[in-house]
Amino acid sequence: MNVYKSQYELIQRTRESLFRYCETLSPADYVTEVEALGGASIRSLHAHVADCYRVWLGNRALGKSLPKVKPESIGNVEKMREVFKTIDALVYEFLNDYKDKWEPSNQASGQNDSVEASELWLFTHTITHEFHHRGQIVKMGRMLGYPPPKMNLAKA
Repeated sequence: MNVYKSQYELIQRTRESLFRYCETLSPADYVTEVEALGGASIRSLHAHVADCYRVWLGNRALGKSLPKVKPESIGNVEKMREVFKTIDALVYEFLNDYKDKWEPSNQASGQNDSVEASELWLFTHTITHEFHHRGQIVKMGRMLGYPPPKMNLAKA
C-alpha cells in the first residue's frame, strides 16, 4: 500500500464534498468577492489551491512549465472540477516519480529565497494549504447565506 496515494485519495473524496457544497451556491455567489475575507471569491480560492499544486509539485518538483490557473477562465463548479482532474493527474505523476525519493533534495525557490525542501515537505505543504483554504471557502459560503453540512475529512 502506498500511504501517500491513499492519503491523496482521502483528500480527493473530501474535496468532492466541498464541490457538492459549492454546487448549492448560486453561480453568482460562487464568483462573488467577499470583502470581509480580503476580496477573494470561492472560485478564486479554488483556483489558488489548484495553482499551488501546479507551482510546488508541477513546476518546482517535476520541472514542468505549466500555465497559471486563472480563476476568471473558470466559470462554474463543474469547470473547476475539470481543473482539479488535471491537478489529480499531476499529483499522481509526482507521487509516482518520488515514490522512493523522499529525501531533502529539491531546491524550492520562493519569492525572495531558496530552500531545500524534501518531496515529503512539498506534498505536505500542498495538501495542508488546500485544507486551509477549504475552511475559508466554507466560511465564505456561510457568510453568503449557505450553511454548510458537516465538512469533516472523508473516511477511508
